[in-house]
Amino acid sequence: MLVVGDVVTDVVARHRGPLAPGTDTVAAVRTVPGGAGANVACWAVHEGCADVRLLGRVGRDAAVWHERELRASGVRPLLVTDPTTPTGTVICLVDGGASAERTFLTDSGASLRLAPDDWSPALLDGVARLHLSGYLFFSAPSRALVSVVLESTRTRGVPVSLDPASAGFLTDLGVDRFLELCAGVDVLLPSRDEACLLTGLPDPADAAAELSRHFPLVVAKLGGDGALVARSGSVRAHVPALRATPRDTTGAGDAFTGAFLASLLAGAGPQEAARAGCAAGAMAVERVGGRPPTEDSRRGEEAAPVR
Repeated sequence: MLVVGDVVTDVVARHRGPLAPGTDTVAAVRTVPGGAGANVACWAVHEGCADVRLLGRVGRDAAVWHERELRASGVRPLLVTDPTTPTGTVICLVDGGASAERTFLTDSGASLRLAPDDWSPALLDGVARLHLSGYLFFSAPSRALVSVVLESTRTRGVPVSLDPASAGFLTDLGVDRFLELCAGVDVLLPSRDEACLLTGLPDPADAAAELSRHFPLVVAKLGGDGALVARSGSVRAHVPALRATPRDTTGAGDAFTGAFLASLLAGAGPQEAARAGCAAGAMAVERVGGRPPTEDSRRGEEAAPVR
C-alpha cells in the first residue's frame, strides 16, 4: 500500500479543566510524530500490512527524526525534504477529562508543499491500493498533486481510498470543490462531522447513505458510536465501537483507517474490516499521540527534535 499524505510533529498538551485565559493552565506536554497520512501508514503496518510506503514532505529541521520514527513503525518512508519550509507542527489540546476530546492548532508547514514534481508513476510499482490524506486537498500545490496521482492510479487500475481529514478545512475549501476533486476515489472514510458537512444532512446514517451514491463504498467513523458501512445509497451495517478508556483521541480516526485498509488488503469484507478499524481506534484512544506502539515507545521515547 502507498499512502500519500502529511507528516507533522504533534505537540500534545493534556489539560484538566478549562483553559485559563491570560494565565497558566497545568498540562502534561509531549512531542510525538504525527500527521494523518503518516499515522494511517503506521497503523496499517501494525495491523498486518507487510509493505506500506509513505510519500510526504518534511523540513530539514526534523527530517531525520521523522524518517527514523516511520522506519521504527515498519513504514518505508519516501520523504521529500523541503529546503526552505519547516516540518508542519500541530498543537493538540486534549481535554484530560472523560471525553479526551482534542482541538488542533495547525501549522501545516512543508506537508502541504507536496507537489506534482514529487510524484512519479513508478511509485505505484507493486502497489495494490493507494490512500490519500484529505489534508492534501487544502493547498494549491498538493491539490495539483492529487490530480496527477489520480490520473496515474486510473491508468494503472489501482484503487484509491480517501479520508477527508478536517471538517474545518473542508468548510474553507467548499464542499462542491472537494467532491469534484474526489472523482475516481472508490472508498471514502469520513468522520461523522465530515459526512454531515459533505451532504448537509444532520443524521450520519442518512449522510453515509447519500455519499454512497457518489462513492462505491463509504465508511463513516462515529467515534464511540462505532462505524457505518454504506453502499449504493443505503447503510448496510452498523459496527459497534469497542469499550475503551480514552486518554487522547488524537489519531483515533487514522488508526481506524489504517486497520480498515490493512484488513481489506488481507481479503476481508467491508464489515469485517470496519470491526478491525473499531478495534484499532479503541487501542489508539488509550495512548497519547496518533501512532501505534513500537519497541522504542515501549522502552521510552527517544528525544524529539527541539523546536
